Amino acid sequence: MSPMSGFFTRLADRCRQADSLLCVGLDPHPADLAEPTAAAARAFCLHLIEATADVAAAYKPNAAFFEALGPEGWRVLQEVIATASAEAPVILDAKRGDIASTAEAYARAAFERLRVDAITLNPYLGHDSLTPFLADPQRGVFLLCKTSNPGAADVQDLLLAGPPAEPLWERVAALARAWNERDNLGLVVGATYPDALARARERAADLWILAPGCGRMGWVC
Repeated sequence: MSPMSGFFTRLADRCRQADSLLCVGLDPHPADLAEPTAAAARAFCLHLIEATADVAAAYKPNAAFFEALGPEGWRVLQEVIATASAEAPVILDAKRGDIASTAEAYARAAFERLRVDAITLNPYLGHDSLTPFLADPQRGVFLLCKTSNPGAADVQDLLLAGPPAEPLWERVAALARAWNERDNLGLVVGATYPDALARARERAADLWILAPGCGRMGWVC
């Protein structure tokens, strides 16, 4: 695997190597920990990485659970990312979304400080909010398109006037294709909506899709 290859090339290489499309969420929910501490979160995540190292196509730590543990949680997140990166690409589940210098700061935090391979972003501030994250083709971005929560329909299913008329989330998929200038942009479509997943694949056949499941496991395809 060339160190200069783009993010999705590296992800595809890992999928072939592991013969898997499995994306493992690293989400140290307090209820799943022996105690509500950063040390317990570290032990939980490292055990999960060890148990899935041969089958994981990617790992997806959720920043919120680590940030909630304070400064020590941030240090644990860095260690978890470093450990997971030795096995497979790491996608930071942060769902960032902002503009200008704030977006640039978020991008530096993810790619330079935490050194993740990719990040999830909220696209609803438009293309300029994504630009700092898309500048390096070796770093990937997954845009929230059709998310798995029940309330997603409140906004994402709003019907836009045509022609053709289409739900907002389908317009996001179409925009993502146009914005994918460096082949490092994909979509997030919840596996809880298989019909939407199929439609997203039709609208954006050339984009990778991150499909979170109901639990910690999801897929990249």
